[in-house]
Amino acid sequence: MRCFVGTFAAALGFVAAVGAFHTPYRPEQSRHYDVTKTDSFHPITEKIFDLHYADGSHLHGFNGVDQIWLGDYKCTAPFGVITDCNSPDFNGVDGILGFGLPKAGEEGRELPTPLLFAMTDQENKMSNAKDLTRKFSFFSTDTDAEVQLGGYDPATTVGEMWYTPCLSENDFIVGVTSLKFGHSYDDSKELLNFQDTSDEPFLPSIMDSGTSCLVMPGDTLGGKLSNVPFNDFTNLWEEGKSFWLGVGGREWQVPFSSWFLARTNQTCVQPSPAGMQGLLIGDVFFRSFMVEFDMTQRERPIIGMAPLNLNYKPVQKAALGTYELHHAPITKLQLLRGEETMFPAEHTERLTQVDQIPIFNKKGTQYFMDVGVGTPKQPFTVIFDTGSAVFGVFVVKHDLPMAIRAQLPDNVLYGDAASLAQTKVQSFSLLLGGFGSTSMAAGLVALNVVAVAAIVSVYMRRRGKNAIVTNYDTI
Repeated sequence: MRCFVGTFAAALGFVAAVGAFHTPYRPEQSRHYDVTKTDSFHPITEKIFDLHYADGSHLHGFNGVDQIWLGDYKCTAPFGVITDCNSPDFNGVDGILGFGLPKAGEEGRELPTPLLFAMTDQENKMSNAKDLTRKFSFFSTDTDAEVQLGGYDPATTVGEMWYTPCLSENDFIVGVTSLKFGHSYDDSKELLNFQDTSDEPFLPSIMDSGTSCLVMPGDTLGGKLSNVPFNDFTNLWEEGKSFWLGVGGREWQVPFSSWFLARTNQTCVQPSPAGMQGLLIGDVFFRSFMVEFDMTQRERPIIGMAPLNLNYKPVQKAALGTYELHHAPITKLQLLRGEETMFPAEHTERLTQVDQIPIFNKKGTQYFMDVGVGTPKQPFTVIFDTGSAVFGVFVVKHDLPMAIRAQLPDNVLYGDAASLAQTKVQSFSLLLGGFGSTSMAAGLVALNVVAVAAIVSVYMRRRGKNAIVTNYDTI
């Protein structure tokens, strides 16, 4: 979707005014879940959700429970029954599949459990994915992309996978201490010039597969920086230059071919909106690196990064294989002042069978997955996104059975897309004032080694001819 910073806008403290969409949401272009054609649906009408996104997109509906299919995996799980939508970015798709983390507090209690969490819940007797490790990996190429459930296939990488804990227990956020730009690392120029360098400064940065570009500060962040990074980038722009991101004490090179889209002659680097207090690391990074999102630990998620094997070809159809397991060096992951350090992966000689299922992309820079809901299975194509945590599909609310409609509040039953508020995402204080280098004092992260992981690779195919980079394609 064309959002500024998606669901994580709140985490970054982004507050922006938005206007109405020029193009309406057209429900006739989407497939709709039919509760009368499934034998296993159970409505939870007392749980109502309102999902707001940074561009003013708004999804409204209630919770339900049914059998959900993801490739060969299936489980009975809660999901969002979406009754209203106001955004044209959902035209032609049937819903959204968020692979993010559960939200804390009241918001988390009202939202459905994220699908990957529900599938891997050891107490979910209606799941055949309980042995699937709660992690996934993602990478993209110019024409294809792939998600691997349960870990990562070492064949997709060259060199070691390096791991670091996230800065937040609820979001995929890492600390960026440096952002350099140049033809080589030695002659590169620093774009993040911190005013106060005495306390190992960093900027919180979201790893988000739903975003096309690298989004960097468009101002001085209230004086935290002595420069405007995007202005400096514009002045230094030159063909062939690379970025180097400092994460976890290591430098990660994003080459010119990843941030400049030659086929559309577009620069996929953008300034952040006023008020955003960090960076957004999007598709440009996933075109150079395999990124693993490990959610097996209660304390906070772990991010793994490894250079992408450019000779690896994303799967084109369902496949099965076995791979040697690699995992985070759990006992070595230790907090430092101001940033997280990174350690190389450990591996075991145990092998795991890999189930590969196809998914695809149909809008150039957004990723879509085929799922099924109900008994018998109803097929849907939904947006795949690491920047949100809700799985939901559209329904035609006036076709809902009267027994369900009678339980819904008036604002769900009689509201319409035109009445949905296209409002800003309210600012949270998480990264505005919640993170400081001093508060990130050294401390051991209590983590457990997971011995066995199953990896499921899922294929994404780009159907759009041109990448959409004029706005932040985020949900």
